[in-house]
Order: sequence, then structure tokens, then C-alpha cells
Amino acid sequence: MTFPISYLFFFFTLLAGTTLSISSSSWFGAWLGLELNLLSFIPLITTKLCPYLAEAAIKYFLIQALASTILIMSASTFLYAQSVSHMMILLSLLLKLGAAPFHFWFPQVTEGLSWPQAFILLTIQKLAPMFLISYLTFSDTLMSIIMISALLSSLIGALGGLNIMKLRKLMAFSSINHMSWMLVGIYMGDIYWLTYFTFYSLVSGSVIMLLFTTHSSTVSNLLNQSKKDLLLNMFIPMNILSLGGLPPFLGFLPKWIMIQFMSANSMFVPLLVLLVSSLITLYFYLRLFIPMTLLSFSFFISNVKLKSLFSSSRMLMSMTFINMFGILFPIPFLL
Repeated sequence: MTFPISYLFFFFTLLAGTTLSISSSSWFGAWLGLELNLLSFIPLITTKLCPYLAEAAIKYFLIQALASTILIMSASTFLYAQSVSHMMILLSLLLKLGAAPFHFWFPQVTEGLSWPQAFILLTIQKLAPMFLISYLTFSDTLMSIIMISALLSSLIGALGGLNIMKLRKLMAFSSINHMSWMLVGIYMGDIYWLTYFTFYSLVSGSVIMLLFTTHSSTVSNLLNQSKKDLLLNMFIPMNILSLGGLPPFLGFLPKWIMIQFMSANSMFVPLLVLLVSSLITLYFYLRLFIPMTLLSFSFFISNVKLKSLFSSSRMLMSMTFINMFGILFPIPFLL
């Protein structure tokens, strides 16, 4: 799918809404930026007349409108009970973010989008709510809610991805699981979740670019496409394993930083939950490429051609090299 030139305007206003929310000095300005972000993303979803896109747009609009309503209602309770008002703001932001236990809409909306739209939903649309949640870390009660949401997101993102054959829904549950690490990063400090978000955007962007190039929407589509190109069959496992956080790929580096900090601060119980959920997500990532390597091996031996090594785009090769950077990262510390 290609975006018309006119949709660049909506993309820029989407970024402007995110910037307005982040840089606002009042909650009213933050709400205004979130609404601008919402009204800019709806036209980006409905790029063509398609029932799946229309359904995803309606679901996304209703959920975001409900979260905005709760955010506005919190202003009326601020004069009477400030703690309740802050809790309502936090819950509305978790609903906008799609974090557990308010995750029910996130996989359904992601499933109805195209891959470029799914990338915006999985990365850019999370930026403003995450920044606003990081402003709500001044109370022990709010910090406890953030930690509970993080632990629930890690378990639901891991268990929900089991037995899922549709790749967009699989990426949605994977995003919920990665969101738990970012929420714990908010609990620890801004630099931690920003680092994790940057690495997650790079790795998920490489995976989504790979799936968009191959026009894959299910696991069977991905396996059939991988039989046509040897280099593509090498790219898919490296990108997927990097998204799963397997060392020594790039996706492991932010988790390594988080593990070190949580161990140093004796956060062993949350760390155990996050690590167990990461192992479960790694299981359904492995389920994607093990049939790809085993079932396609005989096909490669008999049909591989030298030109197939160079049939993939340079952009895919460069993004995969970024994921391989994790292997080279410890070398300067060993010299």
C-alpha cells in the first residue's frame, strides 16, 4: 500500500499533536495534543474504502474518545480529591496506550490495519501517553498502579500471543509485552524507558518492513515467501530473534540495561515475571522461523541461485545489519 501525498499533511499534524502533548505545561494542553493526534491518525487509517480499515478506525476512535472523556472528567474531581483525579488521568492514559488490563482493543485494531499504519500505532502513537505517564510518578499509589499494569502487560502479552497465526495480532501482543518493560522503565527513570523505546522502534521497524515487503499477513504467507529467496530466509530469523530479545542481537541490549538496574535495586520479583514472559514470547517467535529453516532446507539445496542473494532491497539489508550490531557492541569493552 502506498500513501497519497495529501496524507503527509495528516502525518505531520500527528507528529505535531504528539509534540504538543509532550511539551505542554498543563493537562488541558496535553489533552489538546492527544485529540489532534487522534484526529490526524483516523484519516491515515482510512486510506481506502475497505471494511477492515473502517472497522479499525471506528474501534480506535471510540476507545480514544472514551479515554479522552475520562481525562476530561478528572478535571471535575481535582477540586475535591486530587489523588482520585490523578488516578483517573493515569487510567485514561493506560487505556490510550493499550496497556493491560485495558489491552482488549489493541490487537483487534492492529489486525485491521496495514503494515505502515500498524508501525505508527505500535511506535509513534505510544510516545505521547508514555511521556504523560512519566509525569505521574510523584505518588506511591500511582507508581504501584504503573507497576501492576506492567506486570499484567508482560503476562497478557506473552500468553495472548500463543497459538496466534495472524502476524499483525502477533505483533500487537508482542508490543503489549514490550510495553511492560517500558512501564517498568518509567518506574525506574525517564532515560530507561526512552532507551528501550528507541531500540524497540528500530527493531520492530525492521520486522514490519520485512513483513510489508513480502506482503505477509499470516504465518503460512511468511513461510511461502521465504522459499523464494535465500537471503530473505536469513533476514527473517535474525530480525524476529532480535525483537524477541535474544542475545547477542540488538533487541537484547535495552533488556540487559533494565536487568542490571533492577538487579542492583533488588527488584527481583518484577524481574522474574518479565524474564519468564520474555521466554514465552521467544517461544512463539521461534515457532515462526524453525519451520522456515527446516522445511525449506531441501528446497534451497536444489533451487538456490546466486542472484537470489541480492534480490532483497538494500534497506532490508541495512536494517538487519542494525540488528546484528548487538553482536559487535561488546567488542570495544573487551579491547
